[in-house]
Amino acid sequence: MPHPHSKAVHCINPDCPKPYPQTWGNNFCQSCGGPLRLKNRYVPLEGLGTGGFAAIYTVWDTESQTERVLKVLLETSPKALKLFEQEAWVLAILRHPGVPRVEPDGYFHVQMPNFALSEGSAAARRLPCLVMEKIHGKTLEEVLDEHPQGCPQEWVLSWLSQAVEILEELHGRQIIHRDIKPSNLMLRVPQSPQLLLANGLGGWELVTIDFGGVKQIGGVEPVGKDSPSSTRLISPGYSPPEQIFGGGVGPATDFYALGRTCIHLLTGKYPAEIEDPMTGELRWRHISPIAPAFANLLDDMVRSDVQHRPATAEDVRQRLRKISARNQGQISLAPIGQAILKFCREILVVGAQTTVSLTTFVFGAIAQIVVASLDTGWEMVLGGIGGSAGAIGGLVLGYASPIGPEIASFLNEGLHQLIPNMTFAVGPEVLLFGFAGLGTAIGLTDAGGFRQQKQYWLSGLMGVQGYLLAGLCWLEATTSSDVQGIILGAFAIASLTVGMGLRSHQLVHALVVAVCSTGVFLFLNALSIFPGSFLESLTSSYAVLGWLQVWGAIAFFGLLGSAIGLCLGVSHYLIVPLLRWLGWK
Repeated sequence: MPHPHSKAVHCINPDCPKPYPQTWGNNFCQSCGGPLRLKNRYVPLEGLGTGGFAAIYTVWDTESQTERVLKVLLETSPKALKLFEQEAWVLAILRHPGVPRVEPDGYFHVQMPNFALSEGSAAARRLPCLVMEKIHGKTLEEVLDEHPQGCPQEWVLSWLSQAVEILEELHGRQIIHRDIKPSNLMLRVPQSPQLLLANGLGGWELVTIDFGGVKQIGGVEPVGKDSPSSTRLISPGYSPPEQIFGGGVGPATDFYALGRTCIHLLTGKYPAEIEDPMTGELRWRHISPIAPAFANLLDDMVRSDVQHRPATAEDVRQRLRKISARNQGQISLAPIGQAILKFCREILVVGAQTTVSLTTFVFGAIAQIVVASLDTGWEMVLGGIGGSAGAIGGLVLGYASPIGPEIASFLNEGLHQLIPNMTFAVGPEVLLFGFAGLGTAIGLTDAGGFRQQKQYWLSGLMGVQGYLLAGLCWLEATTSSDVQGIILGAFAIASLTVGMGLRSHQLVHALVVAVCSTGVFLFLNALSIFPGSFLESLTSSYAVLGWLQVWGAIAFFGLLGSAIGLCLGVSHYLIVPLLRWLGWK
């Protein structure tokens, strides 16, 4: 016997000690002996829960090779049985796509052993069963869970139109559903992918389920202490007053519940939460502003007085047609004009979006330029001040105190031992270079630009060693006329960027500083300003410097600090973003 993917079977006997799982292919339950193949056709696969007086199962129809829904009545009272039979009769006579289909032989009884009577008893128990079409989809209650702020007006308007058509079919057969609410309205999943995407959930087909509370039009439920009022069907928040108090029911009863359901769908608010405690009217229009005609229709459907509600489904459908016509616009009879209007509207929207985007881009670019200019300018100022201050300190210690000559003598002895062929001798200018590097590094670090982490000791150390190595390279270059010495000196100065705490692309920053420094100083050297003639004047004036040399040294190292700040700004705001755009992270 062909079967679905499930390999297990569910026993529907309510007294079975172990109803699931049972082995596929067995005709009887191994736990209670109850039948597992109902009417020699339906095989229960899984339980879907209980609702009212019944248990719900998914069953496999071996004849049609499809899944169906089985509803099993658990309540044994005559009233419950009458309502169950009435539901089966209603579903069997209805042939509407918005109602689950029931075959003529879909209602039957199954004999089950009843172990609840006495221990060891196997008295038979007849279970009324109803097999109906399985609707694949979701209930509107589940839709509300997905849209707690409410659903779009277009969706609710579509669902209302479909529900009214279903009610018109019911009312035409003198039947009232009596239990319209979100959990009893389902959306059938469309078979076509196009319909699945079109109009959102508003394009899905609505199906009404749970006909266990149906009643003939004009029926009055008995009220009183001795009456079986427990069977009166009430859904708080949706049932109208006449149903709650046991009065006569009619089409307006379903319209009331349907109107409250639609308001719940539009607002996301349970009707009882927005009900005026004095009048019973719903205060909802401020929560979900919709078309006035649609709101008026819903308010009329939920009037407490039956006489003020729509009398028939045709009355509701006429008002819905007018609402739909208004929603399509006054120019619905002029398709060309409507197309032109739509095109103009799209042009205006695109133009407005483009203007906003362009304005945002321009102001963003201006803001970025301003930030980059201020950041770089401040770095240049503090770098220049630090270089000048360091140069002043180096001049004082190197040329105005005995420390300079002693250090120079000590370094010369050590360097000549390390480099026997060294063609130059160092002097007090080493203190000048060292202190200038220290001041420049501290100044650039204190500026705090380019998202750097302030590490004064490390940046100061790298500044001293970088400037000292650069000084030695440039001294060698001035004595041997070797341009490579100037280039090496520029790269030595660039090494101070390693200690500045820049967060990324340190090698790029150092390379930019080195290349820019080399270009600047080669240009200045060609004019006999810096650094060649300047360094020669420092070494030739071993003991005493004139004011020209003093101010030249201060200006030189101040200019160098500012140049490094400028190079870092160019690297951080231009070079690095360009490299990232090219894919180098």
